[in-house]
Amino acid sequence: MRQPLTIDFVSDIACPWCAIGLSSLHLALSRLGDAVDAQIVVHPFELNPQMRPEGEAIVDYLGRKYGRTPEQIEETQATIRERGASVGFEFGPRTHVYNTFDAHRLLHWAGLEGKQLPLKLELLRAYHSLGRDPSNHDVLVEAAQTVGLDANAARSVLQNGDYADEVRAEEHEFQSHGIQSVPAIIFNRRYLVSGGQPVETFEQVIQQILAEA
Repeated sequence: MRQPLTIDFVSDIACPWCAIGLSSLHLALSRLGDAVDAQIVVHPFELNPQMRPEGEAIVDYLGRKYGRTPEQIEETQATIRERGASVGFEFGPRTHVYNTFDAHRLLHWAGLEGKQLPLKLELLRAYHSLGRDPSNHDVLVEAAQTVGLDANAARSVLQNGDYADEVRAEEHEFQSHGIQSVPAIIFNRRYLVSGGQPVETFEQVIQQILAEA
């Protein structure tokens, strides 16, 4: 009998470790096969909520925010590319950082339409693999259409400012519970795992949770 498992995945599209973590989690679940019946729900977190509309060069952004040199940033990106490749996620050239609030609004709507996780994966690919701007409404609508959502409805959500209050409320809720970095993965509303962990780590955590259940 498959054991139910609820997974709340708190993340931002702008976060490369979130792309790694989600890919790693999917591989862990596939290894466990019929032992688990997992439901993944994604939740919003903004790494750069004050980002201006046109975005910012990633070298300038990381240098200003973390004090990193261009050489350090390149080393980190090389590590990220290697980790991504190990779990089947391809990182392309990411030269800019953008505001992701509208993308989170669209993801909230996609959840109501039963397409949240496919859209999340498509948006991660659009930004991290293809270097596209996740604040651009045309990019967002195209991603929605790719996963089978109605393009006109998606554009309406974006243009009308729909679900802004819901996204802010959800962001505040998880921050009030102490989540300050992402990805934050919460299993069965009780067990928190942070970061883009290896497949084996997720597999061990899930097996332990199922055993305790």
